Amino acid sequence: MIIGVPKEVKDHEYRVALLPSAAYQLIQRGHRVIVQQGAGVGAGYPDQDYQQAGATLVADPTEVYGVAELVVKVKEPQASEIPLLRPGQILFTYLHLAASKPLTEALQQTGVTAIAYETIEVNRRLPLLEPMSEIAGRMSVLVGGYYLAKHNGGSGVLLGGVPGVLPGKVVVLGGGVSGINAARMATGLGADVTVLEVDVERMRFLDITLHTAHTLYSSEAHLLEVLPAVDLLIGAVLLPGAKAPKLISREMLRRMRPGSVFVDIAIDQGGCSVTSRPTTHHDPVYTEEGVIHYCVANMPGAYARTATQALTNVTSRFIELLADHGLAEACQRQPALKSGINVFNRQVTHRAVADAHGLPFGLPF
Repeated sequence: MIIGVPKEVKDHEYRVALLPSAAYQLIQRGHRVIVQQGAGVGAGYPDQDYQQAGATLVADPTEVYGVAELVVKVKEPQASEIPLLRPGQILFTYLHLAASKPLTEALQQTGVTAIAYETIEVNRRLPLLEPMSEIAGRMSVLVGGYYLAKHNGGSGVLLGGVPGVLPGKVVVLGGGVSGINAARMATGLGADVTVLEVDVERMRFLDITLHTAHTLYSSEAHLLEVLPAVDLLIGAVLLPGAKAPKLISREMLRRMRPGSVFVDIAIDQGGCSVTSRPTTHHDPVYTEEGVIHYCVANMPGAYARTATQALTNVTSRFIELLADHGLAEACQRQPALKSGINVFNRQVTHRAVADAHGLPFGLPF
């Protein structure tokens, strides 16, 4: 099979979908790998690394899309990339289609088979999403603390406090992978951390694991109770493949102190506040109701080398499976792959995406 690796074009996206070592393994298995020049530079992998691995370097993305049977990316196709996709081609990347009906319909029109990393489910886990959730969770505390600084418009609270001064208060909505990583970072800094969660067993796990963090059952009443004292609010809720629930209203934000910070990790799936809208690393924040919002839709792209390595650790075996056996047989050998198919034969084939946009739902095969 011919595997294509284009350079990412989303704003400030430096990750690359395939490491040189992964390209080498594919080539050793008899496949051909086409890589766009500069695709790995942002993550610290120059073109010569891919050449040494045996990949073919091309200058233009049209040369990648034009011959590739399997296109592997990091982020969803941008407007300039949609026309390059074609029927019969497999696109394997993060898609987050529940957040964008125009992108969903555009992919339908291309005839491409679109497989989303984030909806591949194995034993009730999302193994291809988890590494990026870990990075986004840990990063949320770093950026939250940064924007709390007074010169960045924040309230001037240091999350860890100092002797004689109480630490800042952090509230994490959701105790999943990103939530627990956010809580770990925040407790490591010495902040006062509370995690809101609805799953009682998960709360027991968090209570045992995090030691100094508190857990609180997630409800509107409890949110209204804790928000007036919060310095950093982190939205880490996830419904696999579906739009994120809007847990934060304007009334809730008005209860927060001016200069407090809200980091919405769930922005890829539409965000968990009514005030959330996607931002970029170039222009990451805006203020609503006196609260600084950080809603960057590709947070892990800021730490491109770490994120690329973590991503390819989990995607490589699926790429090899698709390349070795094709889509149908790959799904037979690894049934979890079928849950990743979001668009097939111009139909939406993931129930949560179809429900999010009121589109017809069909099974891929």
